[in-house]
Amino acid sequence: MDSTQLALIALGVGALLGCALAGLLLLALRARDAARLQASTDLPDGTRSVLQGMDEVAVVVDSSLHIVAASSPAELFGMSEGELLAAEELRSLVRASRTTDRPEVETLRLRRGVELRSVVARASGITPRLTLLVIRDITERERVEEMRRDFVANTSHELKTPVGAVTLLAEAIESAADDPDQVRHFASRLGAEAARLGQLTSRIMNLSRLQAADDLTELRDVSVDEVLTAAVESQAVAAEANQITIVRGGERGAYVRGDVQVLTEAIANLIANAIAYSPAGSQVGVGVKVVDAAVEIAVTDRGIGIPEGEQARVFERFYRADQARSRRTGGTGLGLSIVKHAVQRHGGEVELWSRPGRGSTFTVRLAAVAAPEQAPRRKKRSAKKNKKKSTRDTTRVKGEKK
Repeated sequence: MDSTQLALIALGVGALLGCALAGLLLLALRARDAARLQASTDLPDGTRSVLQGMDEVAVVVDSSLHIVAASSPAELFGMSEGELLAAEELRSLVRASRTTDRPEVETLRLRRGVELRSVVARASGITPRLTLLVIRDITERERVEEMRRDFVANTSHELKTPVGAVTLLAEAIESAADDPDQVRHFASRLGAEAARLGQLTSRIMNLSRLQAADDLTELRDVSVDEVLTAAVESQAVAAEANQITIVRGGERGAYVRGDVQVLTEAIANLIANAIAYSPAGSQVGVGVKVVDAAVEIAVTDRGIGIPEGEQARVFERFYRADQARSRRTGGTGLGLSIVKHAVQRHGGEVELWSRPGRGSTFTVRLAAVAAPEQAPRRKKRSAKKNKKKSTRDTTRVKGEKK
């Protein structure tokens, strides 16, 4: 083997060794980068900006479950940068995501301030040491869905009673066709059940309208005196039939911003409720007071009262504090629910004070507005009066000429 061949062999061996060394160096660099990535807690570029633009609760936590970055709404659930992820349920979700190396989703109950909220939490890894946790509050959605289910169930149950009664009475009338007295008796009861069914249907429609997302359309400056007069007049027949006296007092001339028809119906429902639960010969009081730029409308009775344990439920749909009395008076159990939603749609609130045996007071509180300016109307009326006077003077002059 000559020197040239030896040189070529040496060159080849050197090239192979060089490639091997380069490969080893590349592998070492990649291993170093992978190890650095595994140990790094640096946020990927743009992550913090994305979090700040999110409306949902979102946080990035490291392997020690400390919060590295957080969206603004995260503070509502007590999550701030640099703090430990507090909720054990969320910590378990993050650990599960790291163990399985895939996103994990779970529905949880988390505390926001003093209240528990239903949330859907999703944990997914963004780097080997960082996990993104996104929390979506579904409390309101669940509440609306539960309201819808309850509304359908309760409505079906309430409609079943008068519909069944109408069917039975119709059959009774048919079987008693040869007895005029019985026919008149059953026809009278049939009319009462039909009226009850109509009232229930009307109130269901009104409540559905108040619970709809649409804004009130007939808004104007409403005279509280006008609302109370219409509400009291609408319940005059019922008050007389139950030997109840409606007494009105308090301040006059107050105004609120709202829908006069909706407000009148709400106050009328409070008066009707007071009449239904008051003993014969008693009084129902309706008073108005303006306090701190708010108009307070109070309806007071001296009836049976409501136990403290049931006061929180009286505004629920179809709830009746006294089932037997409601059946006798034909109550639908929707009146106070309509009141609550009507007042809420006007930005107000309704409060209840009650003691068993002493009666109840429902107070509606609405924002007061200034009374409409009356001067232009008087000026216009004065101008009209002067015009009439001028016309009379002109007539008299013409007569004198004749």
